[in-house]
Amino acid sequence: MKKYGLLGYPLGHTMSPPIHNALFALYHCDAQYDVFEIPPHQLNDNIAMLKNLSGFNITIPHKVEMMKYLDRLDEKASLYGAVNLVKCDGEAVGYNTDVAGFTASVNQLGASLYSRVLLLGCGGVGRMMAIETALQGGELTIAVRPNNLNLAQKVTEEIRRLKPSASVRTVLLDHITGTYDLMINATPAGMFPHIDNAPVSEEDVQRTTYLFDAVYNPIETKLMRMARQNGVTVLGGMAMLVRQAVVAHEIWNHASFKEEDIVCLIAEMERRLSREHA
Repeated sequence: MKKYGLLGYPLGHTMSPPIHNALFALYHCDAQYDVFEIPPHQLNDNIAMLKNLSGFNITIPHKVEMMKYLDRLDEKASLYGAVNLVKCDGEAVGYNTDVAGFTASVNQLGASLYSRVLLLGCGGVGRMMAIETALQGGELTIAVRPNNLNLAQKVTEEIRRLKPSASVRTVLLDHITGTYDLMINATPAGMFPHIDNAPVSEEDVQRTTYLFDAVYNPIETKLMRMARQNGVTVLGGMAMLVRQAVVAHEIWNHASFKEEDIVCLIAEMERRLSREHA
């Protein structure tokens, strides 16, 4: 039996085991998926154990620190300076599957990064979304709170180093103007338990055609609800969570999945999460 798991701290409630176990079942892989809640100061002591697994996922706070223990990194992990997946097969190789999960979710939504994109927030996964949008030719506007202007400026400078011709500008969240093809929420606004929060107003939501909200809990945020009520096509963060897990299985075991099975799994995980909060 192959053994896999999730490395992070603290982990508390995580959707990773049910998602990965469902994916193993889809291609009849005999595997076990465990949770490894390891604090930063104990990471070094557990590296040998982790490398004895067939592979593992990584979440906060180990995405950067883990890189120094790996034999090599794939292109996206090197670009974004973070790993969320390791394959152990003679050597330990680090990957960043958040990128593929994000772009696949945008495709599922029916939107395109090669368009007018409004990104709300640019910390953590938002930085990756900003860079990937610019690299794919998007006309990017980053909207942040005043205390995050310096962060947005750093991301903008990084984008221009990677692609000098990139179209990127920064605005404050309460000074958004113009219209957009795609709005992406990379802020934690609306995340459980603060479900009554939204990063922008209803008027701002009316400026876009598509909305991708990276928040997956709750499955429908206040922002998503406002958008739907205004005729905007929306997709929540569970899609990205499941799709980056799909890429993990493609890397670990060269697995392949039918698109309809992935869409069904996203819906099932959303129902599962809703039942847990009922």
